[in-house]
Formats: sequence, structure tokens, C-alpha cells
Amino acid sequence: MERLGRVGLVARFKPVHVGHAVMIESIVARADSVRLGIGSSNKYDVQNPFTAAETAEMIALVPGGASCDLVEVPDLGNGPRWREMVKGMFGPLDLFVTANDYVRSLLEDDYPIAHPSSIVPRELHVAVDGSMVRRAMARGDDWQGMVTPKVARYLLDHGLLDRFRREFGLATLALEAEA
Repeated sequence: MERLGRVGLVARFKPVHVGHAVMIESIVARADSVRLGIGSSNKYDVQNPFTAAETAEMIALVPGGASCDLVEVPDLGNGPRWREMVKGMFGPLDLFVTANDYVRSLLEDDYPIAHPSSIVPRELHVAVDGSMVRRAMARGDDWQGMVTPKVARYLLDHGLLDRFRREFGLATLALEAEA
């Protein structure tokens, strides 16, 4: 298996779900070092219902997460400024991992880019995203099957599920109805 060298990636991880977990574990297993950015770290809203500190604690609960160098990456609302900020925060990289086409377009002249699906072994691919988890949490569906058991326990033990439903549950369901 080819080593990846120094790898960077930015995602919101709100919350950290099983797809994130296998991605982090797969990258950490092959990289010499991983700089993991918590995207939209300055946002607390319906799409970002967990703080950067809470997100960092969830990341630390997944295999390999504790060995990543975490950095908070704020949303600047300006792609070119964000690109310059990310380059300064991440420095030289052998690979930048993203599934976001816009992020790819911003950074493709600065870093080699890979889609997470090219790094995660095919048999470990999981069809889940943060919006799906947040909708299931808001509806009271089986959201726990979309996150690792440790992340589910963290959300429950810290009252984050209740806070999410109280503060963002209805707005999450309204976004679902608009889609």
C-alpha cells in the first residue's frame, strides 16, 4: 500500500459519522502525518450545530483521530481568502483530501488532490453524510447507527443530542422539507 506522506483535509464533521471515521482511520494508516481541519469552526447554526471543541472531542474518539494534528478552519465567506488562509495553516502537503468540488477548485493549483473514496478501501465505503445524520437526529430516527458507538455515547452523555433538537431540530426538518 502506497504511503501518502503529509496529508491535509478540511471537513465540518458535524457530527463525526461512520464515513468520517473510516476516512480518518484509512488516511492515518497510510500517512506519515495528518493535519485535519475542522471546517466552519467559527459557525454555530443549523448546519454547524456543534462547536469546534465538541467536534475535536468527537474526532478524538474515532480510531486514529487522536493522532491527527487538528486545526480550526473558519468559514470566511470568501473562497480566495480561504484558500490563502488554508495554505498558511497547512503549509506544504503531499496530498489534500476533499470530496468538495469547490474546495478542490480552490486548492488544485497548490496541492495534489484526492477524493476520500480513492483512499478508503472499497469494502469500507459508507453512504452517509452529516446532513443525513442531523435529519435523523431531528426526527428521532436511528441516528446512532450512522455514528460510531463512542460518538453516540458522547452526544448523549454531554446532552448534545437534546441541545441539537432544542436549538436546531425544527430548522433541520424545515431544510429537509425544502429539499
